[in-house]
Amino acid sequence: MRLMVIGHNTAYDYLLAVGIFLGVIVGLKLIQTLVLIHLRRLAKKTKIQVDDAIIEVFERIKPPFYVLFALYLATRTLTLPPIIETVVGLAFGIVLAVEIAIAIGRLIDRLLEIRVKETDGSENDKAQLSSVLQTIGRIAKALVWIVAALMLLANLGVNVTSLVASLGIGGIAIALALQNVLGDLFSSVSILIDKPFVVGDLIMIGEHSGKIERIGLKSTRLRTPLGEELIISNRELTNVRVQNFGRLQRRRALFTLGVTYNTSSEKLRRIPEMMRKIIAAETTAEYDRCHFVRYNDSSLDFEIAFYANTSDYNEYLDLLQNVNLAVYDVFAAEGIKFAFPTRTVVMEK
Repeated sequence: MRLMVIGHNTAYDYLLAVGIFLGVIVGLKLIQTLVLIHLRRLAKKTKIQVDDAIIEVFERIKPPFYVLFALYLATRTLTLPPIIETVVGLAFGIVLAVEIAIAIGRLIDRLLEIRVKETDGSENDKAQLSSVLQTIGRIAKALVWIVAALMLLANLGVNVTSLVASLGIGGIAIALALQNVLGDLFSSVSILIDKPFVVGDLIMIGEHSGKIERIGLKSTRLRTPLGEELIISNRELTNVRVQNFGRLQRRRALFTLGVTYNTSSEKLRRIPEMMRKIIAAETTAEYDRCHFVRYNDSSLDFEIAFYANTSDYNEYLDLLQNVNLAVYDVFAAEGIKFAFPTRTVVMEK
């Protein structure tokens, strides 16, 4: 039986190519459906959302990709002019690289979105974390597209190794120029993930203190007690010791009271009980101790300690003021005098 030949291919070759073309499309769609069914079953058994992100990536693989892939495989069975084979191969390579880059980009976006949703904190904290992660996501996706472009250039016959080597010096220069910026960026990610402090916390760095108003990509802004805005780079914040007063559940007050030496023994013994009653009268205070601790040059010293059940510094100062005024009133009523530096000179003939 003699088969008709068209363009170096028999009718059987064309029928085989059409069969491969249709079979690959149906096969790929069937594989996608089965994989999605299996992944959805697994996703129902887990609480993590990473598998949901992978499912979304698989769902977005569209028929045009199947068609081009099937066309590429079908044409491999035919004898075609070199120009057509080159065009089909190049088109398939471009679509494959683009599809993979897009899929990885979608996966990166979804994973970062999940990371933000799973973060505990205020909406402001989540917004700041989202801003930082979006920047990191853009950098990661840019790297993916660079790799995809290099793969395409390699398929076109370009010497990728020499191209990368020629760009190496420029890359080093750019990296050095962006060293500080990238350092601040990664420091901000560290701050937002580790959370040594959050917006609204009162912190102290060296001699400076203030409430955190904003944690940005490059710097953190504080409002000092005097009202001015203090801007500190994130890299500096991760390299110094930071005191965070915003995490205080309660504050401890410790102070010394000195009374005069002519205070009677009876009144000295009553002072701890006086202090206990004064502090117990304050609803936000918790008495700790009061002891006669030393004979000073011009005073008999008592050391008093109590807790203020508040993290707000202004409320703590109000409480301390109430205690001090109450001590003054009680001591005045009892005839107990506060000591102050004095010197007695005894003159003899």
